[in-house]
Parts: sequence; C-alpha cells; structure tokens
Amino acid sequence: MTHDMFWMVAMLIGLALLFDFLNGFHDAANSIATVVSTGVLNPAQAVVFAAFFNFVAVFVFHNLQVAATVGKGIVLAEVVDTHIIFGALVGAIAWNVITWYYGIPSSSSHALIGGLVGAVLCKSGWQALVWDGIGKTVLFILISPALGFVLGSAMMVAVAWMFRRAQPDKADRLFRRLQLLSAGAYSLGHGGNDAQKTIGIIWLLLIVTGYTSAGSHIPPTWVVLVCHAAMALGTGFGGWRIVRTMGQRITKLRPVGGFCAETGGALTLFVATALGAPVSTTHTITGAIVGVGAVQRPGTIRWGIAGNIVWAWVLTIPASGLIAAGAYYFGLFFF
Repeated sequence: MTHDMFWMVAMLIGLALLFDFLNGFHDAANSIATVVSTGVLNPAQAVVFAAFFNFVAVFVFHNLQVAATVGKGIVLAEVVDTHIIFGALVGAIAWNVITWYYGIPSSSSHALIGGLVGAVLCKSGWQALVWDGIGKTVLFILISPALGFVLGSAMMVAVAWMFRRAQPDKADRLFRRLQLLSAGAYSLGHGGNDAQKTIGIIWLLLIVTGYTSAGSHIPPTWVVLVCHAAMALGTGFGGWRIVRTMGQRITKLRPVGGFCAETGGALTLFVATALGAPVSTTHTITGAIVGVGAVQRPGTIRWGIAGNIVWAWVLTIPASGLIAAGAYYFGLFFF
C-alpha cells in the first residue's frame, strides 16, 4: 500500500467520522425533541442523556446487519473506489448541512445512501447497484413512519384507556418519569441503527483499499467503537433548529404523548435494526409524533409542517445523489 493511499484512506475515514458527527448533531432532535418539548429535561441535560445512550448502543446491538447492508448491500463493492467514497460522503454531508440550516428534519441515513448511489452511477451505471438492498431501504422509507404512526397511536390509545380514571396531575408526574425510560430507549435505538451506516461506509472503504479482507463478515472493532463515539459526540452538541420543528411545530406534546411517541419510535428502530434495514430515525419519530397527535387532538397537528417534512424525505436521496455526482467528478480531477 503506497504512502499516498494511506493518507487518502485516513482522510476519507476522517470525512466519514465528520459525517457521523453531523449525523448525531443533525438527528439529535429525533432523540430529544419530545423530552425537551414536554419539559422533562432541559436542553443541556437532554443532549448528554441522548449522547450517553447513543454510545451505549455499541454494547447492546451486536448484530451489525445494517452496517452490512450499507457496506455490501447497496452497490457492488468491486466498482467502489476512493473517489466514490469521497463523492458519497460529500453529498451526504452537504445535504445534512443544508437541511440543518433551514431546520428541516431530513434523513442522514438516506443522504448517505443517495450519495453512494449518485457517485456509483457516475462511474459504472445502473448495473452496479444492488437492487435487493436498495429495495429494502426504499421499502422502509414507507414502513418506518407508518409503523411509528401505528405504534405511537396504539400506545396512546392503550395508555388513555389504562389511565382513564387517574387524576391528571398524578398521571402527568408518572409519565414525566416514564419518559426518561422511553427517551433512553429511543436514543439507544438511534445509536444502534444510525452509527452502523458510517460503520458500513468505512468498512467498504477498508475493503476496497485492501486494509480489510473482502470476505470478512464483521467490521474491525475499532471502527465500531469510533463510529459510536463520533455519533454520540455529535448528539452532545445538538441541533436546536430541528429540535424546535420536531418537538413543537408539528404538534404540542405532553409527557404522556412524549412517552408514547418515543416508545413507538424505539420499537420501530429495534425491529428495523434486527432486520438489517437502514431506516431514518427522522421518519420514524415524525410518524410516531403525528400518530400520538392524531389520537389526542387531530386538529392541533400542523399538516403543512408535516407536508414540508415529507417533501424533504422525497428529495433527500436524489438531492444528495446529485451533489455526490459533482463531488465524484471533482475528486477525479483533483485527486
């Protein structure tokens, strides 16, 4: 391995960890928006709380199927080179920054996948795509918010029935405590699913540059640990523009609603991670919040805000793909 290649790989790993940091920063809102909105934790407490569970996920989710899907199941590994990895990461990072700036809760996961697809299409065309993995990802774009909606609304109905005779003040105090459990579970699921996307891209980089065997079934341990740490650090810095959209602008939540939304979202993430599906935590928690709001007071949901979020979901993969295509050609010219 040449000296220049070593530094190229090191630079791309650094870029991947920057994406991972921004993933945590951008998606911090998904973990903490409801717990901040309901007043259970203040913003500083919430980000530390979420970052802790983001990192602890490394010891809980030993099944790295999501990393395998991203690393080996989206595009053919044999066509990937350092220029494609560069393009994919720049596309994903750029779209994350754009959507963060405008306070739009888009998907970091789908930005990375869109970037990977966009860069690969520039080099090798449609035949280099792995349609099974892409199909699974696209399917869960629909499934994750729908399942979040169903589970969030079902939790809300069940809780309303179980506590129908409880005094409102006592119920509120109880669910303020329970929301710590649900927020922790959601942050755990967030770390377990989202950190694996960066693990997958670094794993793919190490394979195509010869630092790891193509036949390896698990990524190096240091990659797993560093990716979870980078994501937790990003969550610790938070993304307050998006927190406001997720926690307050879609619908106003009380502790009971926050508990139901987080629990429904966490269950969705656990299922998706077990199935190896790289889902969007943004899609998941949005679906759960809307589900809870629809049960409580349908008229309070700001469907225009929700509609704007859906448009961001639709645009994420093609937009990040286009940026990645430009970055791919830039990399060819300069590197």
